[in-house]
Amino acid sequence: MQPTPLLSRFLLFFGISLITVSSFAQPLHPVQIDSVVQKAMETFNVPGMAVAVIKDDTVLLQKGYGIQSIKTKKPVNTQTLFGVASNTKAFTSAALAQLVDEKKITWDTRVIDIIPEFKLYDPYVTREFTIRDLLTHRSGLGLGAGDLMVIPEANSTSLEEMIHNLQYLKPVSSFRSKYDYDNLLYIVAGEIVTRISGVDYEDYISTHFFKPLHMTRATMDLEKIRADDNRIDGHAPVDGELKITKETFTEIAKPAAGINASIEDMVKWVKVRLNYGRYGEDQKDSLFSKKQAREMWTAQTITPHQKGNYNTHFSAYGLGWALKDVQGYLQASHTGGLFGIVSRITLIPELKLGIIVLTNQESGAAFNAVTNTIKDGYLGVQNQDRILQYNQSRLKAEKKAHQITSKVKQEIQEQLRIKKAPLISFEEIAGTYKDPWFGEVTIQKTKDKVRFTSKKSLNLQGNMTYYKGSTYVVNWDDPSFNADAFVTFRLNTEGRANGFTIQAISPLTDFSFDFQDLNFKKID
Repeated sequence: MQPTPLLSRFLLFFGISLITVSSFAQPLHPVQIDSVVQKAMETFNVPGMAVAVIKDDTVLLQKGYGIQSIKTKKPVNTQTLFGVASNTKAFTSAALAQLVDEKKITWDTRVIDIIPEFKLYDPYVTREFTIRDLLTHRSGLGLGAGDLMVIPEANSTSLEEMIHNLQYLKPVSSFRSKYDYDNLLYIVAGEIVTRISGVDYEDYISTHFFKPLHMTRATMDLEKIRADDNRIDGHAPVDGELKITKETFTEIAKPAAGINASIEDMVKWVKVRLNYGRYGEDQKDSLFSKKQAREMWTAQTITPHQKGNYNTHFSAYGLGWALKDVQGYLQASHTGGLFGIVSRITLIPELKLGIIVLTNQESGAAFNAVTNTIKDGYLGVQNQDRILQYNQSRLKAEKKAHQITSKVKQEIQEQLRIKKAPLISFEEIAGTYKDPWFGEVTIQKTKDKVRFTSKKSLNLQGNMTYYKGSTYVVNWDDPSFNADAFVTFRLNTEGRANGFTIQAISPLTDFSFDFQDLNFKKID
């Protein structure tokens, strides 16, 4: 966006250049941040953002940008509700920290001592699994394991069923040996809060965090969120055009990703975190002890890292926070992602610096570019065009993914053109199949189409087309999932399908579509 003449004169008066924002080795002026945000929104096709910067307990910037939805065109303001997604996890760990302070539990209390029915694949792991293990992504389960029980949102799996089904998820690494991000164990952590406190998780968070901090817009009530006329819609690009997305997680996933809040709400939360749990007049009040605040920011699980531009030497995951060193300072941060929505919160406690970016488009490149451009000014990093860097990486990844998916589509179209007979016919794959934790799916021919239908996950329905060998492709009815997949059938001695596995086609498919963990067997 080109500056107006009036804005240009304002910038010149203050000695601020829009063009050389990234070269500054000093904190950006709010007008410069406006410019960065607008450029990021244009570059990454993001309809709306809310951004805040907190320094030394002072809110330097707290602002909405763009529109809430391409449907309503309403402007984003500081009260607009955004899904903060996995930034909810820090509230879950903080709730447990309060219970630790009250000596009702310890971080190393065993889960089975509170939830006796909790069971994982390995009996030893089940017996030794602690509350700390729930929060640190080191369970041995794979990335996003079991997420298809809670995503997409039209899934009828209950909390009781989800906890029961954990035992069917096979580990991919040894217990406590490797980082693999998960959501389901945070849902279990939320159930720990409920059972120890005697209060429903959602009510606990509202009573112990939203109310004392006067986070008046923050909520996990889905009906309330849907009815709110000052909330964003999520957006995702489909064939180059933005589309409004559906909701992401089911009701039971709230401890992992359920909070919706305004930028004003999240500023209050970040200020408390920067003050190690203290808030109120003269910081007389406390949400949790400084000891527990430090524990949540203590490395628990080593994670991969790159040195990058911030001279980083370690990366780890704490209790609800990702941790690393940047230019010699500890950074505690987290990202969050829902369909069409991503967020990022970044804290550098020693600088008393907090940066919040909430968006209504699923572009991680956008929130990273904005966050790091702002952060650079406080860390003395110069001559880094973060928008250019993240855009180049994005375009490279999208090009690679497009090549893969286009090749599959072309091969299917060619087979349809020459009317090549499938190695395994529609009749031979039809039937009902079941996976131990995902449940039943039906594959049946209706008129001239073969349909894949899930019994529990009502959003996972789509048309199937023959690909090659014993593999079909399923195209989900909602293309914004970006999760079309290969379905590869196993054959019995008579050449009929008796089971199948699934694999996402695009490398950009969200990890929560954990198709690779499914193993269906034919039951009818």
